[in-house]
Amino acid sequence: MHCTRRTPAAASPHTPSTVTEAVLPGIVDPEGIEVRTRPALPAGPRQVVLALEAAGVSFAEQQMRRGKYYDQPPFPFVPGYDLIGRAVEAGEGVTEGVLGRRFAVLTKTGAWASHVTVDVRDLTEVPEEVDSAEAETLVVNGITAWQMLHRLAKVRAGDTVLVHGANGGVGSTLVQLARLVGATVVGTASAKHHQAVRTLGATPVDYRAPDLEHRLREHAPRGYDAVFDHVGGEGIVASYRLLAPQGTLVSYGTASTRDVQGSSKAPVLKLFARLMLWNALPNGKGAHFYNIWAGQRRHDTFRSKLHADLTQVLDLLADGKLVPQVAACIPLTEVGKAVRLAESGTVVGKVVLVP
Repeated sequence: MHCTRRTPAAASPHTPSTVTEAVLPGIVDPEGIEVRTRPALPAGPRQVVLALEAAGVSFAEQQMRRGKYYDQPPFPFVPGYDLIGRAVEAGEGVTEGVLGRRFAVLTKTGAWASHVTVDVRDLTEVPEEVDSAEAETLVVNGITAWQMLHRLAKVRAGDTVLVHGANGGVGSTLVQLARLVGATVVGTASAKHHQAVRTLGATPVDYRAPDLEHRLREHAPRGYDAVFDHVGGEGIVASYRLLAPQGTLVSYGTASTRDVQGSSKAPVLKLFARLMLWNALPNGKGAHFYNIWAGQRRHDTFRSKLHADLTQVLDLLADGKLVPQVAACIPLTEVGKAVRLAESGTVVGKVVLVP
């Protein structure tokens, strides 16, 4: 879905006087997210101001709206995990050569704004031939899928893998990347999304099936070489049981507890304890929790891996080897509508905010 109007690279950069941003004031319904305008601040040393072309609505922001994201900042704050934008202002110590160029950046918070100030070292250039909304679907989702598949599970040709939520942003990217390396993929999704999952190259299984574990085992009698689970909760036990000898479980969320009241940390800590226990067992299986921010304290190494992996994903997109899953493009000023749609469970892929 091409739904963004990009500023041509040759256009003169325009330094903003004001910034429009979506503010999460507290635990509110999607319609309670406030759109505010404030004076723009100049870029500081080694900083770049990006004019928004596309920002994503991820599961992380859905958790933040409920106060359930593990280490979210105190309210009020501007959500937004990632964005695509064009550089319009450069601070001291930044070459003017960045101005007018288009970049992707992982922000964790702050991306739901018309202009976003970031560290120049966090920028990854986006090929000009790629649509901004399509590239946006593969920033946090692409890095997450690539690193789980290649750096943690090390999936290879001939492997059989299970992807829970295969119609989602990360799930649909995982399916495609796994197929590109020659793996056989089984993906869970609701029945209405099965054709979309088949189109991506995976065998769909209804996650609501009462005998789900049995059905999944039928597709991999010896077990799965890798299982990717964003659901957490008690279902993680079945994911572990479905592993083949020497198989790897990669957990990357606790979606099952999104709407459960209580501590945001308790479900994650319980999951960590389970994974540690399983890793202590002498059965050759591995169990990992994926955190995209792991290793951030070693800034140079962290940034190097992130840039390398995101560049790989964007190159695959530019080459037509990855099909981006854009569910809808909605203006930033209608952020409540965008969040409501993203949380509805009715879409395939990612809802994208545009200027």
